[in-house]
Amino acid sequence: MRLLVTGGAGFIGSEFVRSLFSFPEAISHALRVTVLDKLTYAGVAANLDPVAAQPGYSFVHGDICDAGLVDRVMAGHDVVVHFAAESHVDRSIAGAGPFVMTNVVGTQVLLDAARKHRVGRFVHVSTDEVYGSIENGSWTEECPVAPNSPYAVSKAGSDLLALAYHRTHGMNVVVTRCSNNYGRYQFPEKVIPLFVTNLLEGRRVPLYGDGRNVRDWLHVSDHCRGIVLALLNGRPGQIYHIGGGTELTNEELTGLILDATGSSWDMVERVPDRKGHDLRYSLDCRKAADELGYTAQVDLEQGLAETVAWYREHRSWWEPLKPKARTPTAK
Repeated sequence: MRLLVTGGAGFIGSEFVRSLFSFPEAISHALRVTVLDKLTYAGVAANLDPVAAQPGYSFVHGDICDAGLVDRVMAGHDVVVHFAAESHVDRSIAGAGPFVMTNVVGTQVLLDAARKHRVGRFVHVSTDEVYGSIENGSWTEECPVAPNSPYAVSKAGSDLLALAYHRTHGMNVVVTRCSNNYGRYQFPEKVIPLFVTNLLEGRRVPLYGDGRNVRDWLHVSDHCRGIVLALLNGRPGQIYHIGGGTELTNEELTGLILDATGSSWDMVERVPDRKGHDLRYSLDCRKAADELGYTAQVDLEQGLAETVAWYREHRSWWEPLKPKARTPTAK
């Protein structure tokens, strides 16, 4: 199988690529994996060092919006797994342009190239944020999108484009939508690595508003396993939810991180809430369980402890990245 993985040097994409080469040798030896990544602030080439010497692995430095490059790279691949995206909500509020270009236009460029080269399957990786906010219950895959942030709007647009290429052109497209990911190699402007690395440096952590916003937490390894299942077994034109099954308020999450790092609440600084901050996300994952056999396996307490330990042991990875991180501050 010849896979093109976009955004493969990012947090989730690199976990996916590393996981491919951790399969039994009979499987991994038959894989040919090309990573296409622009290496922006959140794309770190070192994330792929563990697989750089693997037979069948190659890396292309480039932009998914570059139609000529994408056309050349796409040729000869059987599958596209599309992670590449601008993904930080605060950055999208400050300036939406890069989000529209990368997430919408870049996806269109990839879809056109995949259609031209008759790629067998296109897996489009998306987010629960496309649904907006839900007070009670959980979204199913049939719920309409109602995004609120510029980031979420751009992801919803890319989802709809991918599904339109299935309906209009008959392309074999599968869309996955995940809840909030955490784990090793996550860029330190996202909440868990931001809080963990701040506390390891003896710095306070910024908690938005009253801390009542609720998110479902998904270990990145569970997410990648779900994507593999969707790649292998998902029905064309379908959406699959991949969640972690553990909902917490941001205040509850902060308490767990404080405990895991041996810190106290006086290390928490309340900051003004994010503009248009969605109150709650929640995915119904029964379809992925029934059709793909997906269930989350990593317990949050275990996964968070392992994540904190990884950041404690890999300061050389995250310390150079901290100056690039956009983080909320008190006014």
